[in-house]
Amino acid sequence: MDANLPPPMVSTGFLPTGSLLESLIHISIEVMSMERNAFVQVKNASTMTRRIKLLSSLYEEIQETNTPLPPSSILCLTELFSVIQRGKLLIQGCQEGSVLWSLIQTETISSQFQGIVNEIGKALDILPLNLLNLTVDTKEQVELLHKQAKRVELFVDNREIQRREEIFQLMAIMNEKTEKEKGYLDYRKLNEVFSSIGLATLFDYDQEISKLRAESEKQKGTGGLIVVSNINNLTSLLSSVKSMLFNDDHATDKPDHDSRQTTTSFSNHHSSPSSSYSQLIFSNIPDEFRCPISLDLMRDPVIIASGHTYNRNSIAQWINSGHQTCPKTGKRLIHMALIPNYALKSLIHQWSQENNVPLIEATSPSSSKTNYTKRKPMEKEVNHVSATDTAISAVKTTAEFLVGKLATGSTDDQRQAAYEIRLLAKTGMEDRRIIAEAGAIPFLVAFLWSDDPRNQENSVTALLNLSIYENNKVLIMSAAGAIDGVIDVLQTGKTMEARENAAATIFSLSMINDYKAVIGAHPRALPALVRLLGDGTAAGKKDAVTAIFNLAVCSENKRNVVVWGAIPLLIEILMDDKAGITDDALGVLALLLGCSEGLEEMRKCRVLVPCLINLLRFGSGKGKENSITILLGLCKDGGDEVAKRLLLNPWSVPSLQGVAADGSSKARRKADALVRLLKRFCVQTPTPVG
Repeated sequence: MDANLPPPMVSTGFLPTGSLLESLIHISIEVMSMERNAFVQVKNASTMTRRIKLLSSLYEEIQETNTPLPPSSILCLTELFSVIQRGKLLIQGCQEGSVLWSLIQTETISSQFQGIVNEIGKALDILPLNLLNLTVDTKEQVELLHKQAKRVELFVDNREIQRREEIFQLMAIMNEKTEKEKGYLDYRKLNEVFSSIGLATLFDYDQEISKLRAESEKQKGTGGLIVVSNINNLTSLLSSVKSMLFNDDHATDKPDHDSRQTTTSFSNHHSSPSSSYSQLIFSNIPDEFRCPISLDLMRDPVIIASGHTYNRNSIAQWINSGHQTCPKTGKRLIHMALIPNYALKSLIHQWSQENNVPLIEATSPSSSKTNYTKRKPMEKEVNHVSATDTAISAVKTTAEFLVGKLATGSTDDQRQAAYEIRLLAKTGMEDRRIIAEAGAIPFLVAFLWSDDPRNQENSVTALLNLSIYENNKVLIMSAAGAIDGVIDVLQTGKTMEARENAAATIFSLSMINDYKAVIGAHPRALPALVRLLGDGTAAGKKDAVTAIFNLAVCSENKRNVVVWGAIPLLIEILMDDKAGITDDALGVLALLLGCSEGLEEMRKCRVLVPCLINLLRFGSGKGKENSITILLGLCKDGGDEVAKRLLLNPWSVPSLQGVAADGSSKARRKADALVRLLKRFCVQTPTPVG
């Protein structure tokens, strides 16, 4: 190879790696060099810029190593470029757009900043740091940023809210005053309000009016009549204030502020019932009728997968711009269906008629000629807005590449591919579906018996992540040797993490009722879970308890759980304050009362009753309820010995009375029933207890 030629660049259907890294570095520099806007979204823009700056060292180090990158790294970098590009446009919009309109939309824009930072976190989900040749400092920096981005919360600047309220109040006053009365407004106050948002000179006002008019044109056909009307009202307000503050004739005729007899202070002004139409739009719309994105009246409310309602146009634009999350919660959507909210639509229609507010009906995206309100109320309608083709194509390309490595690669290639599939399967339901369709499951199952501890751990964890998608549970259970392999890892896994994740996989698969019996009938499943209950870490014990609980729901499995020795181990957990899974263990014990073997073994255990009474005193609400359930079951139908031990304990009756007074409704009923049972036992007992 000619020494003067540039090094080869890895490509997986995206930008070549070299070009991608250069693009990332370039766009990061652009964002960092952008001027700071001193009037809107100051903190959100500054925080986003700081996070983008922290990632720069990652790109530079990867560029310096000049080695081929794992496919999921390229997918992560591609997604980061897309997200940073949207972040740049958002900051630019705040800087170059109308300040007044940004103030009106402050919650929406803040939510967009939050969404972009959350997406940075999701992109970093699939970055295999362990496979990259990075310095310790950079790894730690990226890991810290990843954690912060995943838990970032919505930040809305209270100063912007206050400024917006002042604008609203001023708008109400201006609409109520005659031209003559406007001459007596406090010009100093007017100037103070608008200077606080950067409007100090005549040029500033002309620029802002021009931006508002441009925004009005942009919103026509997309924002709706009300949005355009709101922007036009702001334009009129600004034009009026401009003419008042910069009209020379007006300025010379202004009476001195101190000698003026009538001065309006709008900070204490309250709108009268005759407030203008614009004031009605901004202030009087019930919050439940506003779209969380546009803050406007919803004309066509639809429900998305998260259960939240948005205006159809607003949420469709959000999803079509590449977002796959709920704007309010930031959580990934499991589907992109938009389901009409007929009940809310009817309420909004009624409110708009009562308040004389025009309600322009939205049309279905599939047919601009179809009037939504003419459909029958019971007619089913679901519009699907797919995630961007680019994103789906990128995941599909990566998944197919990695499955190819699983099938034909070297041992190192297979280990790396299993690890990257494990990461990719964490990112969302759509990705889990695509990975399964690419044929990953049979190869991952084959690697469950791998002699390589990491390969085994990555494979079982990848199957766990894939099993979260409902259809994949069926594919995993039907794959040859899958359940045998998962149970083999649970029983003899080469790392504790592999065993724990195998238990979690069993829990996930057994969410389907038919599989509870199938897994429970496997001769090694329950013994292996009980063993993990005894020798696992705190996390491993929790995985084992939850899996056993799921299997014990099936009556056929209860006896085998008891036979394999789960009850003594569960009681040990109850007495271990550090285990952190007391309520889970109580739930399993309550289920095991349903078989005679479980009931008899618990009755024989002398330490169980004192332990349960202690939990009645100091346990959680759920723990108290389950403790009473177990005690009630132990005392019924021949449980005289347990009842005697219960009555001998000085804390039993006071603890039960406390639950009967302050517990949940179910716990109170059970506590009352147990107290009555103990009273009957005292009456029937010929000799005094004790």
